[in-house]
Amino acid sequence: MTPAMLESVAARFKVLAEPARLQVLQALKGGPQHVSALMAMTDLNQANLSRHLQVLHLHGFVTRRRQGTFIHYAIADARVFALCDLMCEAVSRPRSATVRATA
Repeated sequence: MTPAMLESVAARFKVLAEPARLQVLQALKGGPQHVSALMAMTDLNQANLSRHLQVLHLHGFVTRRRQGTFIHYAIADARVFALCDLMCEAVSRPRSATVRATA
C-alpha cells in the first residue's frame, strides 16, 4: 500500500474508533432514519448526534438526503458491518485464543 492509502485507511479506522459513531451505524443498520429517530435510538442529543453524523458523512460511511424538513441518513456501504462483525468476534474471544490465532 502507498503511504497515501495507509493514511486514508488509518483515518477511516479513526472515525470508527468512537463508540457513539458505532452506535449511530448500528441504529442505521435497519434502514434509513431521520435525525429525530436517531436521537431516540441512540440517546445522543441533537448537537452531539449531528457532529457524529457529519464525520460519518465526510468519511463516506453514511449518505444523507433531504425530504421536506427532514434529513434522512443511511449506510453508504453495508460492508462496514462485516468489519464490525469481525472486530466483535475478535473482542468476544478469550484473549489467549486471539493471541494463538494471530501467532
